[in-house]
Amino acid sequence: MDEKTEELRDIFMDVTDESTVTERQEETHGSLSSETAVEERLQEIVTRMRDRYDFGTSLSDEELVTVVRGYYAGDSDAEIARELGDASLGKTVSRARIDLHLVRDADEDAPFDMDDLRDLLDDDATASECAEELGVSESTVRRYCRVIEAQRQRRTVNDQFRNEFENVLQDRELSDRMTEGVQEDGLDDATEGMETNVSF
Repeated sequence: MDEKTEELRDIFMDVTDESTVTERQEETHGSLSSETAVEERLQEIVTRMRDRYDFGTSLSDEELVTVVRGYYAGDSDAEIARELGDASLGKTVSRARIDLHLVRDADEDAPFDMDDLRDLLDDDATASECAEELGVSESTVRRYCRVIEAQRQRRTVNDQFRNEFENVLQDRELSDRMTEGVQEDGLDDATEGMETNVSF
């Protein structure tokens, strides 16, 4: 190692001293703790929803948390299914997502006027009667009935559960940004210190 390289190494070691390393380790552990807290908070919301509503999904609460995260990350149902380890779960994910009140605009793209189905349901029409009136299969009617029911549930609780999901994830996003800012400031300080020492 030549003299110049050794000098630069010594300067770097002085700037990134042991306390700095310790602080960064603590920040890393803090991030892990925050991730665990986020997972627990999301799972607690999911559990309360399952207890309150008649979920028709075979997915576990942990898997439903993956659905929540994927939805807010902008992933499609197929992408969330792959994240769960089974690409064939696309329809299962879709049903679970709707159970969680996470309705997409595309969920209401029915081959009939959704208001017509709402009117029929208000008149206590059966799935068979709705299918005959709308000219579609009963499975199609049931699919859009789930969407309508989820929307009604959302209105009843003023979108409480979606708001809770969003608050948890926004808190985490804010925490991540603050952590990144601290790390960038530390790197800038270290770089400035090296430049100052090198100039001498």
